[in-house]
Amino acid sequence: MKIKEVLEVIDAELLTKPEHMERQVLSVCGADLMSDVLAFTKAKTLLLTGLTSIQAIRTAQVVDLAGVVFVRGKRPSPEVVEMANEEDLPLLVTHHPLYETCGKLYTCGLKGCSEL
Repeated sequence: MKIKEVLEVIDAELLTKPEHMERQVLSVCGADLMSDVLAFTKAKTLLLTGLTSIQAIRTAQVVDLAGVVFVRGKRPSPEVVEMANEEDLPLLVTHHPLYETCGKLYTCGLKGCSEL
C-alpha cells in the first residue's frame, strides 16, 4: 500500500512533502514506546503513535520506517515537521484513535510488523 492510499483509508493529512505520496508501506506498528519500535519493527513499517516529539523521527531514521502517523489529532511542532522533511520521512495526522487506525489499515490488507 502507498502513503496516498493510507491517507484515504484513515482520513489523514500529509504534513510533509507531496513526493511522499508514492512511498511504499509494507506493515504497520502501533506504539508509543520508541524502545518497542526499535525492538520489534522492520524497514518500511508505518508507525502509528501519539508521541509527537523528535524521538519519533529519530527512531524512524534508525529503523528506516516508511512514515509516521500521529493519531488522535495530535500535531507535531514545526521543528519536528522540518526534521522529517530533511530526513525524507512522511508524516501524517489522523483524528482517529490508535486502535481504530490500526484496525482500518489491517482490514485493508496491511499486516502488523510481527506478521511479516
